[in-house]
Amino acid sequence: MKVLDLCCGTGHVFEGWFASEEEYHSQRESGMLDCPVCGNADVERRPSAPRLNLSRARTPEAEEGSRSAAAPVAVNGPAATRLVEAVAELLKNTQDVGDRFAEEARRIHYGESDAKAIRGKTTPEEREALADEGIEVFTLPVGLPDKGALQ
Repeated sequence: MKVLDLCCGTGHVFEGWFASEEEYHSQRESGMLDCPVCGNADVERRPSAPRLNLSRARTPEAEEGSRSAAAPVAVNGPAATRLVEAVAELLKNTQDVGDRFAEEARRIHYGESDAKAIRGKTTPEEREALADEGIEVFTLPVGLPDKGALQ
């Protein structure tokens, strides 16, 4: 897959995913390509660094690096206050089981351990295996700070 940076005639910038460069040109020339925001069919490719979607070809080191890079978000006012309060409540009312999360979640699910709210870390494969077993988990999009880091 090729991921291209595109821009419509009204200035909306977006990404397009194509099987090849030829596929991009074919869709553009046949009128199948238009802006997802306004529908403008005057779409041009923007200069960008080449990126290929080769998820199966990733190395473990590359995957680890992509997991640790979180997009920063600037939030002020009541929304930020509610977010900090919710994270503080989550930390206060859950037990951190660290890398043993999948194991502990299974023990609770199958009645081998007392029911309790837990939090920890898993790999994508462990989360998928838990879902396959019918064990519901909630994945946070970013890591949680230490308890002392909340103001």
